Amino acid sequence: MSESWGEEEKQAGSTPPGPEEEPPVVGWLFAGELLLNAALLVVLVYGAFRLYVRWRGAGTGGATLPRMKRRDFGLQQLREFDGTQNPRILMAVNGKVFDVTRGSKFYGPDGVYGIFAGRDASRGLATFCLDKDALRDEYDDLSDLNAVQMESVREWEMQFKEKYEYVGRLLKPGEEPSEYTDEEDVRDHSKQD
Repeated sequence: MSESWGEEEKQAGSTPPGPEEEPPVVGWLFAGELLLNAALLVVLVYGAFRLYVRWRGAGTGGATLPRMKRRDFGLQQLREFDGTQNPRILMAVNGKVFDVTRGSKFYGPDGVYGIFAGRDASRGLATFCLDKDALRDEYDDLSDLNAVQMESVREWEMQFKEKYEYVGRLLKPGEEPSEYTDEEDVRDHSKQD
């Protein structure tokens, strides 16, 4: 080490750095690395938080509405719940009405399945058709669907039962709505929680 240390430095009274002494540049490098790692950690945590909030909020569809009391709907009554006239979004599948407001990204006015909001979606889901042709303005008994299409409707119904709140039945023409008691409504809601 003394060979590399010039004679001029020795004469000037300088001593070569020992093993315990590090040049000041190394300290700054360490501090810079530490700050860079801390900044990256903050960015990662923030990104993970944003993803969590987006994932958590994906099902909420914005405003949280109180649970809807159990009731039955005619086609005209159902149409009021299309996400434009009313913030709540309802959809019928196989004669059952579900509150799909939590999935407003899918079923809201701008959603991929938004065409079914406030409507009986059974035919469209059974035939995988997202056109207005799949919607009927009158009650649709689905009697012209084949066995495979009816099975598809039942599968969609099961998926909706698992994911969304059942709020009532879709009434056939001339059918009277059922009267649900508060006790039935509370019992059925607590089953879903």
